[in-house]
Amino acid sequence: MERGINEQKMSNSKHVCSPLASHFKLRSKQCPSSDEEKDEMKKVSYASAVGSLMYVMVYTRPDIAHAAGVVSRFLSNPGKEHWSAVK
Repeated sequence: MERGINEQKMSNSKHVCSPLASHFKLRSKQCPSSDEEKDEMKKVSYASAVGSLMYVMVYTRPDIAHAAGVVSRFLSNPGKEHWSAVK
């Protein structure tokens, strides 16, 4: 598990009690629309991080199933808010 956290460069992420904190209201409107925003988000390993969440969900943490499902909806075009929710 520690390898996955460091691999995603999320060792300094904030911990929350709820798998998907209530202040995250993820919508498709938050997806990047300009080429500049899309290029910036291409630098983020969003799909890999969501894949790691799915792995953890299946093997050790079924309580994060809802949160993993929500963030996986935006795999094709994630925005900054989506990335914050994954972290």
